[in-house]
Amino acid sequence: MKARSIATGVKTALLYIFLLIFLTPFLLIVMNSFKTTQKFVENPLSLPTQFHFGNYSSAIGKMDFLHGFLNSLIITVVAVFIILIFSSMTGYLFVRFKWKVNAFIFFVMLASLTLPFQVLMIPLVMLYGNMDLLDSKVTLLFMYLGFGVPFGVFTFHGFIKGVPFELEESAFIEGSSRLRTFFQIVLPLLKPVFVTLIVLDILWIWNDYLLPSLVLLSPAHRTLPLSTFNFFSSYSVDFAPLMAGLIMTVIPVLVLYLFLQKQIIKGITEGALK
Repeated sequence: MKARSIATGVKTALLYIFLLIFLTPFLLIVMNSFKTTQKFVENPLSLPTQFHFGNYSSAIGKMDFLHGFLNSLIITVVAVFIILIFSSMTGYLFVRFKWKVNAFIFFVMLASLTLPFQVLMIPLVMLYGNMDLLDSKVTLLFMYLGFGVPFGVFTFHGFIKGVPFELEESAFIEGSSRLRTFFQIVLPLLKPVFVTLIVLDILWIWNDYLLPSLVLLSPAHRTLPLSTFNFFSSYSVDFAPLMAGLIMTVIPVLVLYLFLQKQIIKGITEGALK
């Protein structure tokens, strides 16, 4: 028993050490958000001697926080909604209709998950630039749909396979259409997967910097991550308000994740097992 308790204590200590390592970058940002830029440049690892809460009010004004927040909110909500709808319906189609072309398309979707975005970004920008479709939220939403659907289909596909088809047969006997059966019977059973994908896609789209920076060129369309441009000048960077702006940007999704983390784990494990 003593050896077992020692082993448990060592494992717990190691877990706390790894937790501290993973949290260190975030803790450094929080710590430096209360310093002046001069103190940050002198020693970014030191604790703040005075707490400068004015960095947050300065960040709100300099990055036009409310405007960027609204842009991020609209893009994230619409993108997540269309990804979930298309992914769930496509996953249902692949499971319930045993067409040979469905197996091929499903394989292509899974294969697309292995392609890094950095390989595609230059051809995409050139293609949409030649068609004069850049600097548009619609174009950005279309790209998010293309990049988000494959993983969503994969997740829904594994979960829908475990939904008894007899439930749908009963609805068909009662005269329900295929579309009505999907939305009224199948879709409510997919709640764990929906919650999982909602959180994961929100974390991805809300914090995404690279893709919006390639598509949204004008300041009026900038999301919160892109609003950090305002802290950079030709010869200097205003680090202290920048740190405060990063904290305010990440807080909404961090709170969402903390509230729904159990649903995320449940959805992923159930989808994988089924």
